[in-house]
Amino acid sequence: MIFYKLFWVFTKIGFFGFGGGYAMLSLIQEEVVDRNSWMTKQEFTDLVAVSQLTPGPIGINTATYAGYSALIHAGYTHPIAMLGAAMTTIALCLPSFAMISVISYFFLKFRSNRYFSSAMDGVRPISIALIALAALSLTNRDNFIDYMSPILFITAIVCSVRFKVHPILILLGAALVGLVIY
Repeated sequence: MIFYKLFWVFTKIGFFGFGGGYAMLSLIQEEVVDRNSWMTKQEFTDLVAVSQLTPGPIGINTATYAGYSALIHAGYTHPIAMLGAAMTTIALCLPSFAMISVISYFFLKFRSNRYFSSAMDGVRPISIALIALAALSLTNRDNFIDYMSPILFITAIVCSVRFKVHPILILLGAALVGLVIY
């Protein structure tokens, strides 16, 4: 029964956990600590600390360790707990995988449709504008570093788009310029 419940809880978190791993932490805590008592608050705090230290997304690391810990606390052996860790990880990722698969299917199916193609042509510049806006928001007066950084940024874009310079060469060039200037 605990396997079914773990799978359901982490599938639900994966489906409703918008905003990335840190946004999922409160959902995971509510389910794992408050609702199901699979671990204590102190254990969850330790779990988050370990999840931050290990490589990978914090939400997935937390789900993996929570699945393992829940089964150990329920009296299962370490090999069974490892299966529980794998299961909670899969359960957390499954909704995103399913949504991307459906979106990809419809994208491939309708990409030759003129209305869909026109909509994508409209979305593309908006995406670029949102990325540029995020970059510009990092260069406001409060955290503006210097005038050379935007020049390097624009130069890198021109080299990439206009002259088709390989990205590795752009990175190496920017690193060399950064060493000389800074």
